[in-house]
Amino acid sequence: MTPEEFRQAAHRLVDWIADYRAHTDRFPVMAQTAPGQVRAQLPAVPPSDPEPFEAMMGDLERIVLPGLSHWQHPRFFGYFPSNGLLGSVLGDFASTGLGVLGLSWQSSPALTEVEEVATDWVRQMVGLSPAWSGVIQDTASTSTLVALLCARERATDFGSTRGGLAAEKSPLVVYTSAHSHSSVSKAALLAGYGRDNLRLVDHDAAYAMRPEALEAAIRRDLEEGRKPCAVAATVGTTTSTALDPLEAIAAIAARCKIWMHVDAALAGSAMILPECRSMWQGVEGADSLVLNVHKWLGVAFDCSLYYVRSPEHLVRVMSSNPSYLQTAADAEVKNLRDWGLPLGRRFRALKLWFAIRSEGVAGLQARLRRDLANARWLAGEISKTPGWRLLAPVPLQTLCIRHEPEGLSEADLDRHTLAWANRINRGGQAYLTPAILDDRWMVRISIGALPTEREHVEALWRLLRQEAEKADE
Repeated sequence: MTPEEFRQAAHRLVDWIADYRAHTDRFPVMAQTAPGQVRAQLPAVPPSDPEPFEAMMGDLERIVLPGLSHWQHPRFFGYFPSNGLLGSVLGDFASTGLGVLGLSWQSSPALTEVEEVATDWVRQMVGLSPAWSGVIQDTASTSTLVALLCARERATDFGSTRGGLAAEKSPLVVYTSAHSHSSVSKAALLAGYGRDNLRLVDHDAAYAMRPEALEAAIRRDLEEGRKPCAVAATVGTTTSTALDPLEAIAAIAARCKIWMHVDAALAGSAMILPECRSMWQGVEGADSLVLNVHKWLGVAFDCSLYYVRSPEHLVRVMSSNPSYLQTAADAEVKNLRDWGLPLGRRFRALKLWFAIRSEGVAGLQARLRRDLANARWLAGEISKTPGWRLLAPVPLQTLCIRHEPEGLSEADLDRHTLAWANRINRGGQAYLTPAILDDRWMVRISIGALPTEREHVEALWRLLRQEAEKADE
């Protein structure tokens, strides 16, 4: 494809994306596709000759689009929002079009320095002190793995440079809540701690970690000859957006000299609102934290911000300095290859930079306040309606709900919950995610898609009552 052919094709594609975003609500929210249906429509072997761009666009419209669940739909209430502000999409487009790679500062100086500025903008936006330094990772899962690797190395005085964990006399232990994201336990396994050395700390009635239970677990491990290493606290748990008490946890971590990592993947975006910052009171006592600006804030996926209070420690753990990457500028600059797992990095900062500039902080704040108000409205309607129940507090934009007709056993109630949630999803009018809370099925409603307004939440509430109050088949 020549630059001129690219120009014509790109105009066609941009128009197509703009039309899609303008009319996303015409599609069923959840894909109505059967397993294997998309693959069956695709050739089993690659084309030997070039194909015209119009053929690709035709298949995009005819095959790919019907096989998607539409995350930018105004009635998408599943999972957590993964928004793609159109300004951010343009930044991603520019990044891909430039085709540069950040192996070192010298390999593309602007890549590093725009990232430094953009991550520091977000630091200021969420009210963190200048003690924090940020870097862009792909996802919170990678950020949590990096945090636990750093915790491991600090606890062993950089044991990986000697015999690694195999040379340690005492097993290292990681603490987290049963309501933390699955990436915490996965990171603990990948970092070599072992499943037997992961402690799931008890939680309170609001599903937040109990500090006294954490302290008791640490004390038991010390008495039994193990070495407490790290605690992963969560602000905005996946199931219910519970808020672990960071201030109390930070005090314990400091007293016991263990690494404290904060997973604020969704809720971190809310901290651009000064009225929400009490939710992570004590965050300044942590060693590392992650927030996914590709969730609620609206930056196109993937763009996860990892902040540390001791970048020197991070660099010592992650550094790689082969001769072919050394430059005369190294003593004066950041080489972001030493701030994470991959050697090369994409110019992800452009989509974050574009998003903040195209929306402005005030615009981002207004949208998040809209979503919080819509969640409070729906919570109020559910709370006052007989037969419906809120199962957890609603500090942010996610509700955990259940319809509870009289006379159903627990097993029948589970079947009823899954049945009406499935009817809604299969009907294509909205997308919800069933999940288990306290060993019983319930339904999560996550409000936060870019085009979701009060009218869409009101329509959802009518749909919930209509489908849940039907007789199950």
